[in-house]
Amino acid sequence: MANELLSTAIEDFRAARTRAALKEILARFTGEPTRLLSYDEVREKLRLQGAAERGLKDIPLDAIVGSVGRYADFTRDFLPLHDSDQERWARVKIATSRMEGLPPIEVYQIGEVYFVRDGNHRVSVARSMGATHIQAYVTEVRTRVPLTPDIKPDDLIIKAEYADFLEKTRLDELRPEANLQVTVPGKYEILLEHIAVHRYFMGIDFNREIAYEEAVAHWYDEVYMPLVRLIRERGILHYFPDRTETDLYLWIAEHQAQLQNSLGWQIKPEKAVSDLVSQRTSDPAQMVARLGGKFLTTITFSKLEAGPPPGEWRKERLSSTLTDRLFADALVPVNGTPSGWSAVDQAIVLAQREGTHLQGLHVTPNEQQKESADAKLIQEEFNRRCAEAGVQGELAIAAGDVTNEICGRSRFTDLVIPSLNYPPGTRFLSRLSSGFRDIIQRCPRPVLAVPGVTTLLSSALLAYDGSPKAHEALFVATYLAEKWKIAVTVVTVLGSSVTEQALDSARSYLEAHQVEASYVSEEGPAAPTIIRTAVTRGCDFIIMGGYGRAPVMEVVLGSSVDQVLRESNLPILICR
Repeated sequence: MANELLSTAIEDFRAARTRAALKEILARFTGEPTRLLSYDEVREKLRLQGAAERGLKDIPLDAIVGSVGRYADFTRDFLPLHDSDQERWARVKIATSRMEGLPPIEVYQIGEVYFVRDGNHRVSVARSMGATHIQAYVTEVRTRVPLTPDIKPDDLIIKAEYADFLEKTRLDELRPEANLQVTVPGKYEILLEHIAVHRYFMGIDFNREIAYEEAVAHWYDEVYMPLVRLIRERGILHYFPDRTETDLYLWIAEHQAQLQNSLGWQIKPEKAVSDLVSQRTSDPAQMVARLGGKFLTTITFSKLEAGPPPGEWRKERLSSTLTDRLFADALVPVNGTPSGWSAVDQAIVLAQREGTHLQGLHVTPNEQQKESADAKLIQEEFNRRCAEAGVQGELAIAAGDVTNEICGRSRFTDLVIPSLNYPPGTRFLSRLSSGFRDIIQRCPRPVLAVPGVTTLLSSALLAYDGSPKAHEALFVATYLAEKWKIAVTVVTVLGSSVTEQALDSARSYLEAHQVEASYVSEEGPAAPTIIRTAVTRGCDFIIMGGYGRAPVMEVVLGSSVDQVLRESNLPILICR
């Protein structure tokens, strides 16, 4: 009987050895780790300190990931790697078969994983028999870095860097809920740089020396967590299931820096997030490859391109909880002419009301002229006007096609404020070649057209016909009435497809938001009626929807939007 048990145990050992050999071969192709972790290496890398006896427990076998002294003798799932272990392994197996029972093993616990101090063969035999748990005397070792059963040898580098980061920052003590795990080595040095820069600017803002721990906590609360909350709200992690929130924080910060370098503007984190979301594809690696660089050069425009669907800009804007302003950033093209400076002055009026950051843009025909004296003078004058008015603003100088630059950059802002030098003409060819029409059609943001006259933006005429883009104009008018406390007059021009029902719909919407307004409905040609009503009602700007028909039809037949642009001398906020 004893010989039979020994023979069976040896056969089981050899079967386990064969499985171990096959796993080793397979690992060469898959790259999956097969070896156990060394407790001593983990202790050194993670700077473990302090231990406490936890007594006898049932522990899951799958959570045993390493050994104190025999980590090279077994695979990760405790299959034996050396023939010399045959006799000892077989004795343990026989003892188990005879129901003699096995004494509990001894383990160190680090986080959610265990390392065998004594009993490696018992673990190997137990796993070969299909057991899920084993009794163990547990000694828990304290660590700042959480370990889970899926840890791999390569992860130790990252875990060691995390332990060093926590030792330097004490973030785990300052903010116990913090979890800044990453999946790529070398990233904690970047986080330390972020904290150092934040500490420097805190010192400037607070005009005093900032303690390091105070800077760490403030960075976590005011920089890191707001961006992480935005990542959660946008569901961005869904597209990158193998990454962490801290991975994405660093990624977005890097993308933000690339955008700022490419655009010559300061870009808010939420704009960088929006850009990432808009670029998402089924293959995240492709999206990563497209980040940064000369992104504008990849944008192509068609004269008859329809542009984004109505309301898309509003959904994107309202998805951010980092600001309660609808127009936090505005793009202001500057050409250096008197009418161009009128657009800047109008943008300043809006910025003073809304707290908008002005992103100026001067476009030159080629790279050489970007460094010209005229371009530099325009930049200085823009900065001077913003400073004197007490608004935030900066002007970037770019080379290329003016319309393409405006349309490409507009997605990083909330509003475009161009001067209305050349409105779309009355003839087919002039409409087709109109750069201003292209801006209205293709920009993914509302456009405030400035015809050379600057107003206080204190009384709005809303042209409303019930169309989707007119509803976007209604939304903006409601926001301005609530936020700016301005007067609003709603005009509906009746016709074959527009009835009093449209005006009633606008009235219901405004009343639901507790906005008082005046209402006008008239029959006749749309554009002259809109312009005349604005004058008679004392309005100083017009809000209306953009082109309502397909681009081909708008070019061929013309549009009331074009006519209002040509004939009105008031600023016109065109929504999409």
